[in-house]
Amino acid sequence: MLVLGFQGSPRKKGNTHFLLSNFMRAAEKLGAHTQTIEVVKKNIIPCKELIVCEKKGFCPIDDDMKHEIYPLLRQAEVVVMGTPIFFYNMTAQMKAIVDRCQTFWARKYIFKLKDPAKKMRRGFLLSVAATKGKTLFEGLQLTTKYFFDAIDASFDGSLTYREIEGPKDMANHPTVLADVEKAAKTLLDPFLGRKKVLFACRENACRSQMASAFAQYLAGNKLEVLSGGSQPADNINPDMAKVMQEKGIDMAFRIPKTIEAAISETPPEVIITMGCQEQCPYVPGAQLQEWDLPDPAGKSIEFMREVRDELEKKVKHLINELELES
Repeated sequence: MLVLGFQGSPRKKGNTHFLLSNFMRAAEKLGAHTQTIEVVKKNIIPCKELIVCEKKGFCPIDDDMKHEIYPLLRQAEVVVMGTPIFFYNMTAQMKAIVDRCQTFWARKYIFKLKDPAKKMRRGFLLSVAATKGKTLFEGLQLTTKYFFDAIDASFDGSLTYREIEGPKDMANHPTVLADVEKAAKTLLDPFLGRKKVLFACRENACRSQMASAFAQYLAGNKLEVLSGGSQPADNINPDMAKVMQEKGIDMAFRIPKTIEAAISETPPEVIITMGCQEQCPYVPGAQLQEWDLPDPAGKSIEFMREVRDELEKKVKHLINELELES
């Protein structure tokens, strides 16, 4: 489980940094893998309203959104936004990321595609403000709500603090550490105890990607899903993405990875292999299954559809099997 945090303050190691860092530490104690994006250090070009995302489903701007942040937003099951209040909303650097997520909005509402992790992905807001106005966080809450909706995450709450301005104000707050530990536990509780399943093939570009997407989509509340390849390709197979789109499932922004990278943070309890031969992983105590499905890469689109449909059936059967064991 990846908890992805966005540190949106331009101030180095200030109050927002303190708040988010402690939240992420609390998540790690619960067993999550965490990654924090220091927004001001990234090359994020503001939205240019090119409208390409609404016509083609992708943003043409070449920056860190394309190469890093879009894929991480798809990989993460929990997204935590941390930002101070600037003029009753988030910082400009954080807002640039939000605006560029119009790409996700377009894929969801114009192209009618569903992200496989949408049933489980959660969003949480952390914010501090120097003043104490009654409506201080209302604009931020509204913007954050629609940001989380665009990335297919439910808005599961917030921690907001008024009259926080001095460099040590957050660290000296009497309840902040207890607040973040309680919030992190409440947020992550639904993710704890899920059975961990790895789908592995050679390139992690077709079969294991489709199987993992079906497993996430059908049973993300019961399975923590991983996928990897013994010799991963540079990109997912475009025909695979096309046939999954026919099922209404969005495979955009997925990046093939090695089997070792897939299991480095989360050792699987069940391993499903599809043609990684002698390089298939060995994990002590893990249940191993081999699905004898041919590699559809380089074959016709019809063949890709046949493999897709067979994988969907096998994933449904696996889900039933694992439920019977629990």
